Amino acid sequence: MLIFLDTANIEHIRHAARLGVISGVTTNPSLVAREEGVDFKAAIQEICSIVPGPGTVSAEVLSLEAEGMIEEARQLSSWAPNIAVKIPVSEAGLEAISVLSREKVKTNFTLCFSVNQALLGAIVGATYVSPFVGRLDDIGHQGMEVVADAVQIFRHYNLSTQVIAASLRHPLHVIAAAKAGAHVATVPYNVLMQMIRHPLTDIGISRFAEDWKKVSNK
Repeated sequence: MLIFLDTANIEHIRHAARLGVISGVTTNPSLVAREEGVDFKAAIQEICSIVPGPGTVSAEVLSLEAEGMIEEARQLSSWAPNIAVKIPVSEAGLEAISVLSREKVKTNFTLCFSVNQALLGAIVGATYVSPFVGRLDDIGHQGMEVVADAVQIFRHYNLSTQVIAASLRHPLHVIAAAKAGAHVATVPYNVLMQMIRHPLTDIGISRFAEDWKKVSNK
């Protein structure tokens, strides 16, 4: 399973990339809006230069109509070769992806909350579908079941669409996504940092350092 970072914060992306653990980045209008004074196009292109693999940076359209989505997607995909255009689940979204997939534009069918939605995205040729696990959990549903079921169905029918486990809130979500067979887990920066740390590791490092001081001072 690959790890993507779910943010538009350039410093956080650069740090995670230096660690060597992320393979991509997902953004959305809300994440970009949090970064004050950021030029959207410049930010996306910079992110693409940090994580340059194919389809590794997701940038979202704002149009609600199919024609507008298609035009935006064409523009976004022209900014860098590794952009996957995020298109929300809707009738217009399906129509847009069915056109864009024929044009070889990489797409990420986002805001998926059911297996039916994910399946339809795969049928029209989405590169990725993104079930939002945390938001489903918030309303009393088992969000990870959508991930697991989509993975199983796609594998059974040899569908090329990959499943991104999105809206992950804590490290246990990441473990569950890996167990469910998700192709990608996209995580906030703070969750990635939590994955690295463990109190027993911190204690062990501190103890080793203290013991070494005792030895080296002899």
